[in-house]
Amino acid sequence: MPENASAVRHQVAHAGGPSPQTCIQVARQAAILAVTAADEAMTAMCRSRSGAVSRLEAAMHAAHKEAVEAEKWADRAEQYADDPTMPSSAPSYCAREAVDHAVRAQSAAGAETTAEDLRAELERKLTAAEYAERETERRQEEAEREAEERAATGMDADNRDRAARNRYLAEGHVAELGWTAGHVRVLEAAESGRLYWRDGKARRAARRGEWTGGRRISRDRTEALFAARFLFAVRQDDGTRVLTPSPMGQVALELARLHPAGLHDGDQAAYEARFARVRRRHKRRDDQKAAARVLPPLDSSARKLYRKPVTITEQRARAERDAVDRWEDEGGYCSGTDTPRPASGPAASPPVRIILPLHRHTAVQPALW
Repeated sequence: MPENASAVRHQVAHAGGPSPQTCIQVARQAAILAVTAADEAMTAMCRSRSGAVSRLEAAMHAAHKEAVEAEKWADRAEQYADDPTMPSSAPSYCAREAVDHAVRAQSAAGAETTAEDLRAELERKLTAAEYAERETERRQEEAEREAEERAATGMDADNRDRAARNRYLAEGHVAELGWTAGHVRVLEAAESGRLYWRDGKARRAARRGEWTGGRRISRDRTEALFAARFLFAVRQDDGTRVLTPSPMGQVALELARLHPAGLHDGDQAAYEARFARVRRRHKRRDDQKAAARVLPPLDSSARKLYRKPVTITEQRARAERDAVDRWEDEGGYCSGTDTPRPASGPAASPPVRIILPLHRHTAVQPALW
């Protein structure tokens, strides 16, 4: 459920209908009247010394039962008003139920049914001026909440919804990868553009383009991620292979960051989780072990459904780039117009990259050496 969905709960149930706040107030007042009637019925029964005790006791129990129900519906009115999954008419329905039980409680106690007057608050239609004022207040509240959400997340409503869907997606797929935090570190090194393979070892270079030295990276995890197509290898002139995340690897990395609880505590735990998944696919024990040593690919549905959120800052930067591109496409400066000119400067030529072809999955996995 999108995070900003709760904002719609502040709107009226229907045009001219009672607001959630009015429904809550009416329901709570009804519950108070019902409890008061039940207390009065109990007091009357306790003070009675005549043969009417049995009748008063029955009235007390009936009033108490209705008072309990009125309180329940008052509580539900408050809960439903804050629940974005409930229909907007739910608070009004709860308030009406609370009033009905309050009327029955007063009637059972033999008291005046003053709770009937509360129905008018729920049935009264707003005037055009009142409705317009309420709409203005609602829109102002929504604008304030949106500003707060943007300041806190750096994203607009659509991208916050996208981020929420991605988190839900991660909860369902990260554990199935059979990864540890070490696999994430390998992909993060590849994402930085400094992970390389040379002389049978994986290292993270101190700087891009300097393919000597650097921090050692797990060889086993690097080979496993490469064999499972989470990594691409780009051959350099000196034979060094620079490793970068594949599209599937980049999505898997983003999901793992969103749900680190889905990662396994260690390599043994990760292996056992993968073994449990493949055990039914193979009859022979050796085949089961061999399959568990291979990292499964990310589920295709997760790859299709994942969409990377875009921050407001990124949107502005993209709009500026698009404006520059349009300016250049239209021929630059035109006489008589005040078109801003993009900053001049030599454009850096992108490095030439050679992507090694990847073979389809077979019994023999592609090797890095």
